[in-house]
Amino acid sequence: MSNPQSPIPNPGAPRIALVAGEASGDLLGAGLIAELRRRYPDARFAGIGGDAMRAAGMDTWFDASQLAVMGLAEVLRHLPRLLRVRRELRRRVLAWRPDVFIGIDAPDFNLGVEKWLKQRGIRTVHYVSPSVWAWREKRAAKIGRSASRVLCLFPMEPPIYAKHRVDARFVGHPLADEMPVDPDRQAMREQLGIDPDRPVLALLPGSRVGEIERLAGVFLSAAARMLEEMPELQVIVPIANSPTNHAFRRILATHPDFERVRGSLRILVGNARRLMIASDAILLASGTATLEAMLAKRPMVVAYRVAPLTYALVKGLGMLKTKNYSLPNVLAGERVVPELMQGDCTPKKLADAALAMLRDGEAMARIAPRFRELHLQLRQDASARAADAVAELLPASAPRLA
Repeated sequence: MSNPQSPIPNPGAPRIALVAGEASGDLLGAGLIAELRRRYPDARFAGIGGDAMRAAGMDTWFDASQLAVMGLAEVLRHLPRLLRVRRELRRRVLAWRPDVFIGIDAPDFNLGVEKWLKQRGIRTVHYVSPSVWAWREKRAAKIGRSASRVLCLFPMEPPIYAKHRVDARFVGHPLADEMPVDPDRQAMREQLGIDPDRPVLALLPGSRVGEIERLAGVFLSAAARMLEEMPELQVIVPIANSPTNHAFRRILATHPDFERVRGSLRILVGNARRLMIASDAILLASGTATLEAMLAKRPMVVAYRVAPLTYALVKGLGMLKTKNYSLPNVLAGERVVPELMQGDCTPKKLADAALAMLRDGEAMARIAPRFRELHLQLRQDASARAADAVAELLPASAPRLA
């Protein structure tokens, strides 16, 4: 079926619909579009995306910001609009009849759309698996009812899907493609204007306001303890955006240890990745940042807190399926970096663990080879491998470059 508003110069060229709901998904989508266009120069791309996907040549029916809603209260407030976007998206995709629909991350939105389209005969791909390795493994079967194929960033994910007879492919992680295998710490220090003769602690309490509110206070108290024993320490905090900057500065201004840390504390706008490479140790919230810290080849202490009721429910219902929380430990299959979660996430324990790393001259020598090995395992040219996996679902008659 052709689109009457947008005639196709090449009727045999594949049509590919994509949906990305946040900045990271927009970048993944742009990389995937670029690789698919190398294989199918006449291919057409449409759906929901941001600036990067538009620059790659996608016709965006809605901007990705329409889906960038976080937290229950915010979702409820925007629910009527989200439902309208979903309804209009489904209508337009079904009318356009793409050869494949690709939902990029954003599982709360995309999996439902994928299931609806799959039931109507459209092949569907879900790019970026939810963390089935961490909790609620049985979700893998549910995801398989939505997606004809799942593209996974981590090698431990496809075997989980295989147990539920779901077609899943490991494509590698784009961050591993972007970051250098052997980063230059001295060059990063020069770029950021960091004193090369004093140790550096990178402090990353999270990229979202909720994380900042839960962790910034305890991280600052830990830093104050560390400064008592290591006064020459440089404590540097990279702030992701304006809301997190406001939240962190508000907590800092009223923190009981403000005077103890203010002379040694520096706040950067952005530059988290460069700061990680430049640091001697990193204290950070569990999440994707731990993967970046691993790729930066730096020692780290991983911490996290959630609401006590949430933690009690997850543990009590047996929903958590992993002994390790942080990605470096999950990927290594062993405890290679300290994890201080929930009740263990205290200023004393955080400070003691980070100081031990800073004082251990052999810490980096022990950990760097393991991190390098894991980096190479993830460095698979993810966009190209993802494009190959999508191409297998396109019609054999689609005109393709060799």
